[in-house]
Amino acid sequence: MKLSAVIITYNEERNIERCLTSLQDVADEIVVIDSFSKDRTEEICKSFGVTFIQNPFEGHIQQKNFAIQSATNDWILSLDADEALTPELQENIVKVKENQDFNGYKMNRLTNYCGHWVKYCGWYPDTKTRFINRNFGKWEGVNPHDRLDLKKGESVGFLKGDILHYSYYTQEDHLKQIEYFGDIAAKELFQSGEKSNWFKISIKTTAQFIKSFILKKGILDGKTGFTISRLSAYATYRKYYKLFKLQKS
Repeated sequence: MKLSAVIITYNEERNIERCLTSLQDVADEIVVIDSFSKDRTEEICKSFGVTFIQNPFEGHIQQKNFAIQSATNDWILSLDADEALTPELQENIVKVKENQDFNGYKMNRLTNYCGHWVKYCGWYPDTKTRFINRNFGKWEGVNPHDRLDLKKGESVGFLKGDILHYSYYTQEDHLKQIEYFGDIAAKELFQSGEKSNWFKISIKTTAQFIKSFILKKGILDGKTGFTISRLSAYATYRKYYKLFKLQKS
């Protein structure tokens, strides 16, 4: 079996080299779908000999499905630019290339937050399906919360090893993403008919902090766990406050 690794990018010069390096001994083809980056993303990608395609961004789900269809092989490994494979996961993917028991495989994702590997807050193991035969699945969900799903009735295998997710280098990076994803999520909720009010905003914001810091044991991640839990609560607040404003307008 031959494997195509697919990645979507926009201004990812800080991350893309690490991602591509981790794929070199695993993928037979690497396809990058870029949303017209303004930094060195294209230059770095082409230095690795990847197939580099620019395509207008219409949503994460749409762009990732376009990436899948742009590959020349049916077996697809889909990564984000800020992700990379551990050596253990690389080895297990190579084994699947030699013998496939399933049409899709999931794996754990371990996130690095400002230099700290996060084991709690509901962030680990954060199991993701990322390795599939494209004839049996595609990206679905509601933007920005995309997921790679197999067709009904298909079983999913599990591979040991982690996807390393270098999510945020600073808290400012986290806040910027909250602003970005919050706007998208609020619009999706509005279009689906979801309603918001001050009571709902208050309850959901408080519940999110309790869930992350207490129920998901974020307290065991120390100061980092508190920061993540606080900003997760803020993200919930902002999403439902933005929805509330959309209703009023």
